[in-house]
Amino acid sequence: MAGHDGQESGGTAGRAGARARPGNRRVAQWVRDYVRLPGIPDEYIGQDGAPRAVWTRFFDAFASLSSADIERRFGSADRHLREAGVTYRAPGEIADRQWPLSHLPLLIDEADWQQLSSGIVQRAELLELVLGDLYGEGRLVAEGAIPAAAIAGSTEYLRSVCGVKPPGGRYLSIYAADVGRGPDGRWWVLGDRTQAPSGAGYALENRLVLSRAFTSLYKSMNVERVASFFEAFRDSLRASADRDEPRIGLLTPGTFSETYFEHATLARYLGFLLVEGDDLAVSGDRIHIRTVAGLKRLDVLLRRVDSNSLDPLELDANSQLGVPGLIDVIRKNGVVVANMPGSGVMEARALLGFLPSLSRRFLGEDLKMPHIATWWCGQKAAREEVLSRLDEFAIEGAYGRGVPGFGRGPILAAELSASDRERLKTAISDRGIDYVGQELVRLSTTPVWDNGHITPRPFVLRVFAAATADGWTIMPGGFCRIADQPDARAVSMGDGARAADVWVVSDKTVSTATLLPGVDTVRIRRIAGVVPSRAADNLFWLGRYLERAEATLRLLRALGMQRDAGKGSPTVLPAIERVQRLLVIWGAASQTSRSQPAKVVAEALQSEAKFGSALSLVRSAQRTATSLRERLSPDAWQVITEMSERLAQEVEDDDGMMIAAELTLQELASFAGLVQENMNRAAGWRFLEMGRRAERAINTVRIARQFAFDEAGSEDLDILLTLVDCQITYRSRYLVGPLLPPVRDLVVLDPYNPRSVAFQVAALNDHIASLPTLKEGGLIERPQRLAVALQAMLTTAEAASLDTKTLFALEQDLLTLADAIGSHYFPHGPNASRPEKLTGLA
Repeated sequence: MAGHDGQESGGTAGRAGARARPGNRRVAQWVRDYVRLPGIPDEYIGQDGAPRAVWTRFFDAFASLSSADIERRFGSADRHLREAGVTYRAPGEIADRQWPLSHLPLLIDEADWQQLSSGIVQRAELLELVLGDLYGEGRLVAEGAIPAAAIAGSTEYLRSVCGVKPPGGRYLSIYAADVGRGPDGRWWVLGDRTQAPSGAGYALENRLVLSRAFTSLYKSMNVERVASFFEAFRDSLRASADRDEPRIGLLTPGTFSETYFEHATLARYLGFLLVEGDDLAVSGDRIHIRTVAGLKRLDVLLRRVDSNSLDPLELDANSQLGVPGLIDVIRKNGVVVANMPGSGVMEARALLGFLPSLSRRFLGEDLKMPHIATWWCGQKAAREEVLSRLDEFAIEGAYGRGVPGFGRGPILAAELSASDRERLKTAISDRGIDYVGQELVRLSTTPVWDNGHITPRPFVLRVFAAATADGWTIMPGGFCRIADQPDARAVSMGDGARAADVWVVSDKTVSTATLLPGVDTVRIRRIAGVVPSRAADNLFWLGRYLERAEATLRLLRALGMQRDAGKGSPTVLPAIERVQRLLVIWGAASQTSRSQPAKVVAEALQSEAKFGSALSLVRSAQRTATSLRERLSPDAWQVITEMSERLAQEVEDDDGMMIAAELTLQELASFAGLVQENMNRAAGWRFLEMGRRAERAINTVRIARQFAFDEAGSEDLDILLTLVDCQITYRSRYLVGPLLPPVRDLVVLDPYNPRSVAFQVAALNDHIASLPTLKEGGLIERPQRLAVALQAMLTTAEAASLDTKTLFALEQDLLTLADAIGSHYFPHGPNASRPEKLTGLA
């Protein structure tokens, strides 16, 4: 970041190629055209015009890699991001974007980092003290140190928590500051993040990707590890609770949040429960999680929901993201919320001008890190100063992200039309408290890789600090955003920016810290863990969507086989017609397409407009899996992603469609194998399995009704055996062609056949019996009662009695059982609290 009056030219002193080490021709070639922008501090070229030592060291090591090796490693990083599904969502968009990671890190040497860290620690301490006064004694306003209007004008100042001591003892558990270099080359603060700072999870993902792509380079540079920061933060949240083994949740707005991937990443890495507002309920003086085992007490809530949305009873009544009654629980010291609701008031630009004097008041020292010179227009002198020199300022909103009446900022008066300029002046004059004037700045720059060359681009670095018992701990690294345009005054991930890993480089060997605890500090346990009702619901439907996709693909494969085998054969046409009818009934194809089998195949495989097509079902599974990112392994997520990408690819001919269907079926089998071999046999696995078993049973009966009807011939029965993957079993058991009674027995009643209806019902019965009961009294609950009755009927039934009417009744009973599982374990509305089964101390 630099002031508007910087005079340094971009001549020889700012050109990297002239100062590159002569012994390294490749580095000289890379940086040949690297020119520091006039008057703008740069990370590669220092104030003296020479490359900084840390970058010289990096490029010397980087040059030891061949061009092919560099490109291969870049490709590996990009592939990992794609396969792992690292995404974000730009403001106002509904589709996810792939995470844009810069291939070069931002480098900061140890001495420079120490100065930066010292300033961040001081600022975090100051903001904590200011918050304590604003919501406590209120001396700052009473004594005129801060004008009351500067506080009252902010929607983030919550009167409902005034006088409430924060449970856990702190307003800020985590703090972040956006920084850049000022005109003098020192770090300056661009903005404070005290509400619910984002970016730490993405910083972690950036580190994982780049350190794997350049393992040797990463180690040789002695990069400080970030694991110790996350460990300190996690331990601090644990210590803030009032019991030894607290339950911690990360409160997310949900999958439509711009940074949902980050929420899931942090929850998985830190071992927290990822919860939404609907997952939580107030009971007594505590917050509880709605789980498949009843209500479980929650001790600490790391929130990624803005303060005003936390409690519709006392804050924004329209919010559907929070928990009714949460503020009252905080008053009663029933839950620790990090950061404390109302802490976002310190992000207001209106307060920036008062921080220097507040630092001297509270800490007895000047700010170690300056920030952008800011004039709050709520004061007469500052307002007149801004209006008199309007073209010399950037106008921002005093509170929030936008400029009232003008949209997103900053607004440069010199670039406005005459009418808009007058409108801005009038707005500032009429209601100055909503506006600030800030010094015109341009962001400092850092090197990026651009088609085999190094070029400077503006960046913003977000540095994170965690409050611990020993003081503030700084993440040795951070979240860096880099603009694609050379001249940038702000960087947002929605404006075509890219992210970069941040390497704090040491001259000595660094500690290889890990988040894994020592062997002597862990108490061995074999508990199943907590499964929120929402997560169980998503797991159940993930299983159902994938099983539906498999059934659709099997029908497509059978349709293709019958068309190839029965060209010109009138006996095959009725079977083809029945397959097509099933695809239409399932919503995979149009009724009007039945006269064109090729069109039926195309629609059922790839139509985005048909909810029952393989593509639509796999995408539904992918959306559901997005809500389970913290519970699915990277391999499982990769399989789902690859299926979605394959089915979305344009296929021109019938053979290509059949190949795509076959490959997707193989990937569905891979996912089933991962579920069986890699998932712990806890409640989450059971609900995923229950979804698969329920859907397979329903689909099998539906297919049996179509192809094992009372007058079914051998052609129909042969198709049925193919669809349910029982050809080998039937032929090894019976030495005759397909006959109706043995086929019905094998497909519906055989408890030893893993594809039969009876096998699925038996598995459902076992899963339901293993789940905790939710009602007092000891009576058998409805899902188990239905499952037991179904199993008894299938056990005692005979193949001769399985006519079409009986099969239809069986299908309805299976649908009823699936609905009963959902209404019992995933209830919505007032019944979700389940007061009969409160297990708050568990």
